[in-house]
Amino acid sequence: MSARKRTSSQIIGYGLHLYFLGLSFRNAAKALSFLLLVKISHVSIWKWIQKYKPWKHLKNKKIKEYIIDETSIKAGSSELIWLWVVIEPKDKEILATDISKKRNISITKRFLSRVVNKYGKHQVSSDGGTWYPQACRFLKLVHHLHSSYEKSIIERTIQYIKDRTEGFDDYIPCKKNKCRLNHIKQWFKLFVYQHNKEIIS
Repeated sequence: MSARKRTSSQIIGYGLHLYFLGLSFRNAAKALSFLLLVKISHVSIWKWIQKYKPWKHLKNKKIKEYIIDETSIKAGSSELIWLWVVIEPKDKEILATDISKKRNISITKRFLSRVVNKYGKHQVSSDGGTWYPQACRFLKLVHHLHSSYEKSIIERTIQYIKDRTEGFDDYIPCKKNKCRLNHIKQWFKLFVYQHNKEIIS
């Protein structure tokens, strides 16, 4: 019995790059097969997303403030979940994302706590959601409402993410009961890595 041939990390990298440039799973697989003359299925690219661990972004970034927002996205055929996003205003890099099935002050505090633990304490800009100023008071962070510029860049980032997540689980929907959404969290890790890499390259 012949040993199964492992796909090289270079091919996996090309496949993920094509997908996060905006191609669908199927079109990324077709392009990869055409360019490298190796047959790759769209299922393989999905599996790479679940297994691939992005390198840590080591850039020492000076952060002025956190611009935060949340939006609902569709997971699977009908379930709506909340996506939380924090960016910084200078380069518009995404600093953190999280997903949850509810939207409340406890989830906001937990998300912001994780951001503060990683990047330190900075002022927070948000929309009019009451959970943000409450969470900031608890964490002793200065809070203010979005300026027109801050509102513009966070809304553009959110819309860009929503465009890429449209029909996210249409190809291989999660069928686990009480799914903890780990496969979606992994997708976002890779999405953020590719997004930020394009910004700073």
